[in-house]
Amino acid sequence: MKLKSPLKIAIAGLGTVGVGLIRQLDANGALLERRCGRKIQIVAVSARNKDRDRGINIQNFNWFENPEMMAEHADVDVIVELIGGQEGVAKAICEKSLATGKSVVTANKALIAHYGFSLANYAETEKLSLAYEAAVGGGIPIIKTLREGLAGNKITSLYGILNGTSNYILTAMRNTSRDFNDVLEEAQSMGFAESNPSFDIDGIDSAHKLAILASVSFGCKINFKDVYVEGIRHISPLDLTLAEELGYRIKLLGIARLTDNGIEQRVHPCMVSLDSPITHVEGVQNAVVVESDGAGPTIYEGIGAGGGPTASAVISDLIDIARNFKTPTFGLPINKLKSLPTVRMDRHVGAFYIRLMVVDRPGVFAEVASVLRDEAVSMEAILQKTHAPGNSVPVVMTTHDVEEGALNRVLEKFQELETVVEKPRMIRIEPLN
Repeated sequence: MKLKSPLKIAIAGLGTVGVGLIRQLDANGALLERRCGRKIQIVAVSARNKDRDRGINIQNFNWFENPEMMAEHADVDVIVELIGGQEGVAKAICEKSLATGKSVVTANKALIAHYGFSLANYAETEKLSLAYEAAVGGGIPIIKTLREGLAGNKITSLYGILNGTSNYILTAMRNTSRDFNDVLEEAQSMGFAESNPSFDIDGIDSAHKLAILASVSFGCKINFKDVYVEGIRHISPLDLTLAEELGYRIKLLGIARLTDNGIEQRVHPCMVSLDSPITHVEGVQNAVVVESDGAGPTIYEGIGAGGGPTASAVISDLIDIARNFKTPTFGLPINKLKSLPTVRMDRHVGAFYIRLMVVDRPGVFAEVASVLRDEAVSMEAILQKTHAPGNSVPVVMTTHDVEEGALNRVLEKFQELETVVEKPRMIRIEPLN
């Protein structure tokens, strides 16, 4: 059989993922050629510093100082964007690539969450590919699973650990009883967290990914701005210890659900039963659980970041393009994606963990019970650690299901009590299978 002409690609960005991509294409080139019926050939690259020692040979590739010029003028079929960021050069590269007839493969979850709809609209109009498997879940093929493997199902909900940095920090805090800042410093020294870790620990990275997953799952337009986002800075070793005593473990989860009133999209710490399979996903691992009518619950777990896993996802998109295999960018043609209303967070109904630091003196429980009674919030369980009278002591309670708006009013009233000496802490309890 005569092989087709090579699929020519250019790579913008030679960081961990770009270098990993070059290494994998070199190591598995012959295998990929057999699978695709054509060679995947790197023609051009661009990065900030040509002379930096990356441990790979780039001398055989055309070098572009300006990645936008490469996107516009390189004689290639596909631009691989690995620079990152939702604005600036990354966005310009993708726009210029599509405008000049080149397909785009990207690992940029922020770009897709903010501009995926407009980029996909252009790509589909021009019969080009906008592929982003590497943007969500690292080496977990979750986009293809949702868009293709579960295409025969109605997906009703999904949830998952979508950020390895936060999962590592929570795991290490629980295992070592160290505080958040100490473990964050360790994660930065080990390369698990960026020097500016806010996107990871404040839940923004997870929210980008969740907005993309929700669009593919539910056939709706991406709506990042309405994702409720809460990070893990306020989680303490005490909360992690108390959660274990109550039969739970704390995870930062992204949760998306279809309801009669619209779509829930939320990222926040959750208390998850120790019986749940996702509870035992530790360290830098990611996991996604999908609920669908035909297949039921299915779980996907793997390394969520890093050069090898992310490059693997990039290559899977390149293989599709090399085979001329096209599916709609978000599972449905762009003009078929719906705009779904967002369920407000104060309408969310669930159970809650509340921790109060109170002065240990008579009458405290009466004050707490009075606040709960006024808002019709019912306690399920209560846990108190004893100290010498007059000192502050943690009082922990879990509630029965209640609307979050009522729970927030309870927290405000708790904070006004003289006996409560710290801001009340609340963590949502999720009944996950």
